[in-house]
Amino acid sequence: MDTKTAHQESTATTVALSLPRRRRRQFGLKALGLGAILVAFLMLVILIGSIFMSGYRAFVQTHVELPVYINPQTIDVAKLPRGNFRSLLTDSLQPIFPELESRQEKSEALRILSNGAQFMLRDRVVADPSLIGQTIQLIVPVSDPYDQLNKELINRTTPEERRRLNDRQIQLFDRLKDAGMISTPLNTGIIFNPDSRFPELAGLKGAIIGSFWALLVCFLISFPVGIGAAIYLEEFAPRNRISDFIEVNINNLAAVPSVVFGLLAVAVFIGWFGLPRSAPFVGGMTLALMTMPTVIIAARAALKSVPSSIREAALGCGASKQQVVFGHVLPLAMPGILTGTIIGLAQALGETAPLLLIGMNAFITSAPTGPFDSSTALPTQIFIWADSPERGFVSRTSAAILVLLGFLIAMNSLAIFLRSQFERKW
Repeated sequence: MDTKTAHQESTATTVALSLPRRRRRQFGLKALGLGAILVAFLMLVILIGSIFMSGYRAFVQTHVELPVYINPQTIDVAKLPRGNFRSLLTDSLQPIFPELESRQEKSEALRILSNGAQFMLRDRVVADPSLIGQTIQLIVPVSDPYDQLNKELINRTTPEERRRLNDRQIQLFDRLKDAGMISTPLNTGIIFNPDSRFPELAGLKGAIIGSFWALLVCFLISFPVGIGAAIYLEEFAPRNRISDFIEVNINNLAAVPSVVFGLLAVAVFIGWFGLPRSAPFVGGMTLALMTMPTVIIAARAALKSVPSSIREAALGCGASKQQVVFGHVLPLAMPGILTGTIIGLAQALGETAPLLLIGMNAFITSAPTGPFDSSTALPTQIFIWADSPERGFVSRTSAAILVLLGFLIAMNSLAIFLRSQFERKW
């Protein structure tokens, strides 16, 4: 046996002996990777599950149905919308609880109803004054403690002095429930009501509309400016120290904490330009500053992915540089640009710190009608509700988080759909 053959056999023997050890290491590495994925998935399930278990109750609301007589002696059609509608509600409860005689006892029974019940009754009468003198069926939410009681969040076995409701109050509510006057329909108000101090009336309408205006302003600024900057840097800018400096700073801006952009907005947009606080227009410009680096980076990557043969073929046919970029390269890169833009807007939708700094956490009881009206946004509304002491806002905070997650999932799903439908592979 010559030396070469002996060396080959020795190498084969060494490799064969090392294979089990290498396979064990490979299996261990795969197991660690799989374990990391399972742990991450488990944490995600626990997080979403805890939010859902805390927030799903906010999507139903306890209501009571009362026959209310619109007494002409109490409500004067000439004085509408003024009138003692609270007295009408008190009188409607009297046949149900005839044993309640004192003013304090009647007020205690009236507290079963939400504080907004009198305003709901007022709005209904103002909309149709012919109801005066008639008996109507009024369906209104109950107040937050009774809503918590009906959802079994108040333990009846807890000692009375440690409960939000005493035994007498629970008995009054149970009588309404036994009479079939209590229902728990789907709570559409969580979406279509503006914010309120009372948990049973609070909704996300103002925050959703405010987020819409802010994202619209953010898109109208960041999308054209980001694409324009990406086209110049990728297609026209000369490769020198200045362009390298700009590119490095764009990458650095993408990693800057969002609170820094909020401080910049307070100093420039509000301090120097005098724009109104709490306005979605200012919030949109702030989010545009934060989103623009992401849009530029995504657009440059999409432009760079277009093969150089496309450019060479167009130039060979006599097209100018501008015609090549806007007639051939940009249309082919647009699916990737749109995907990056949508992901950047989804990130902006969940930002809280810059919006807090410009005042979009004020208590606003009406939805904005334009980008310059005071408003909140979904993440700041979550912050406001999480800071509220009322027990009912706990479930509404989790419900608002679920709504925000729904919007984020929808936007990311749209980005995935656009990429799968229009992406070109070379």
